[in-house]
Amino acid sequence: MTAGRSGRTVRDLRRGNRSAVLQRLYFGGPMSRQELGPATGLSSGSVSNVVGELVADGLLEEAGIVDSDGGRPRTLLRIAPGSAHMIGIDVGETRVRVELFDLTLTELARTELPLQPRGCYDVGPIVDHVRTGIATVLAEAGVGTDRLLGVGIGVPGIVDRDAPGGTVVHGQTIGWDAVPLEELLRATGAVPPEIPYIIDNGARTLGQAEMWFGAGRGARDAVVVLFGSGVGASLITDGSPDGGATEGTPLEWGHLTVQVRGRRCRCGALGCLEAYTGAESLLARWAERGGDAEAVAGDEEDALAALLAAAGGGDEVALEVLDETAEYLGAGLSDVINLFQPERILIGGWAGLMLGPHILPAVREHATRYSLRHPAARVTIEMGSLGPDAVTVGAATLPLAAFFTRGGRRTPPEAPTEAPGWQTALEVRGASAATATRRG
Repeated sequence: MTAGRSGRTVRDLRRGNRSAVLQRLYFGGPMSRQELGPATGLSSGSVSNVVGELVADGLLEEAGIVDSDGGRPRTLLRIAPGSAHMIGIDVGETRVRVELFDLTLTELARTELPLQPRGCYDVGPIVDHVRTGIATVLAEAGVGTDRLLGVGIGVPGIVDRDAPGGTVVHGQTIGWDAVPLEELLRATGAVPPEIPYIIDNGARTLGQAEMWFGAGRGARDAVVVLFGSGVGASLITDGSPDGGATEGTPLEWGHLTVQVRGRRCRCGALGCLEAYTGAESLLARWAERGGDAEAVAGDEEDALAALLAAAGGGDEVALEVLDETAEYLGAGLSDVINLFQPERILIGGWAGLMLGPHILPAVREHATRYSLRHPAARVTIEMGSLGPDAVTVGAATLPLAAFFTRGGRRTPPEAPTEAPGWQTALEVRGASAATATRRG
């Protein structure tokens, strides 16, 4: 196909126009054709052509009619919710959560498979959980894989997507040494070969969810903290104020040294932030100082609830551990504030959600005290707003973002398409609608 001076082909331009319309509808809510022109920067003719294609593909549908100041009523358009599905998976350190979504990111089905006993993180059982979870949610919703855009998965550790044979995960704290996770998942046959697995760091998927749909909307520079058994973070340095089209950089923030020759971390080093703030370490310190050893030996989430209950009852040891954790967490955030000067810091993850109401004021105070005055004055530290599903929502956005990039086509951009190429494209749906619907 002929390329212009910029090197872009007609197909590239068409794909970009389709992507612009779809993303504007997804993150701006239902709009008329007349509104889409100024919103996307496309001419009225281009908007008309693109909308016609997307309607023919089954990706757009009418969403009502509005008056137009004395002129002809205007038809609103939105992305058809049932035109595609995504699966989001959170491979956590206490359970594997699997959720099936439509294109509005409305949940259609879910399942949770606990990891027992604590500390057992063999990859085989986790791969089995993923396979079982995919089959369960598809069966529960009564849908097949013909409209499935992909399976997004958030995992602990460093993710290498460019490894030969598929994505490899380096999870030092959980004993994963170059685990070929994509290859192992593909071997299960849980989905057909043409459906992609897109694997990323869990803190990054959490960050993308909060920036697209949660407390990060409106910020350009943010850090989103995943606080679970361990701690991690995602750095977003060029976010969109309207949400969407945002990618973060995962930070191994939990392995920042906060105490020279300090406590031994799960990674093997001494003095890591995670050795003082992760839920696993927090509970260990409570037990060492005379806390409820029986509770600590059981389920990690139940044990943290027991610690909080003890603190609420005035237990001095539990209160001391929480105070110490808040100070270390604040000090760790001060490094993020001084290095990256974000507008917002958001705290999520299962442990973050449990601990936040109890320690957030103290965390803010310590972060301010340990930070430089100027960056500390411009940052806000808040809880994430998406709750325990944030990682799975973020994981589901991975195939969705790839779908946007392809202009709403299931086939990759480099793959040949027939004739003018309006082959089946499963698409996305408007975002005020998406945000409102999935949060409802």
